[in-house]
Amino acid sequence: MQVGTSNLDEREETPLLSAGFLLACVITIAVLALTSLGINIYGRMYGAQLALAGHSDSLDVQDIAIGRDLVHLSSNTIRFEAQRRSGPAERVDLQLHWPSMEGYSQARRLAFDDLSQPRSLLFLQISQSTMSRDMSGRVEPIYRHLMTGPTEAGPGGLELHRFKAGTGFEGEVLLTAKAADGSIYAVRCLIPTEDKLASSSDCQRDIHVGSDLSVLYRFSSRLLPEWERIDAAVRAYVQQRTDTVSSGGTAKMPPTASTKHSS
Repeated sequence: MQVGTSNLDEREETPLLSAGFLLACVITIAVLALTSLGINIYGRMYGAQLALAGHSDSLDVQDIAIGRDLVHLSSNTIRFEAQRRSGPAERVDLQLHWPSMEGYSQARRLAFDDLSQPRSLLFLQISQSTMSRDMSGRVEPIYRHLMTGPTEAGPGGLELHRFKAGTGFEGEVLLTAKAADGSIYAVRCLIPTEDKLASSSDCQRDIHVGSDLSVLYRFSSRLLPEWERIDAAVRAYVQQRTDTVSSGGTAKMPPTASTKHSS
């Protein structure tokens, strides 16, 4: 009887869960909790990036040197992430809301993402000029010899000219007008048809700005009636953000860090 009682006491005093097992459980729970927290944080960060869809709503100003010109641009106006940095560059691509001429923001998210709103955006490409004449300057010496047929009436008081076959401009038309300052306005467009809807960039025009900049800008053919306002707005937008070098050489970066301003 005494032996049996001793064995029973030993069984009653043996812990059901060992200390090692409890420690392993605590560690496992902690690891799972940290993993869950990490997934939650990453999910929020990735979700925010996904919501931006490649855009940036940052108002940090990038000082970009292109040839002899220094252009100051808010990050939220720069189209591609790789170009959102200060320093020398061959070109920079912008996307601006029309008619506000502002960059991307959460408030204007639909205007930048909804393809059914082609009238809401302008696309600009700023680079060093490689031609002595802009599009207006190329009308008489070049485009005039490539046209065929009678002049037609276009939107917004523009005159529509068609290109000859084999010129490389098949499917495009040239629209011209006399601007308020007496100069020639010219823009090339792909005119929408029944089976081809207007896009947000089916018209393009290039102008010279600053010391040696060429600004190629694209917009929807639906905005052609507003051609004067658009041309003036694009020119003013780039000029106001450009410092030019008076003498030869390339633009130098400013010694101070970039600041913030509205787009």
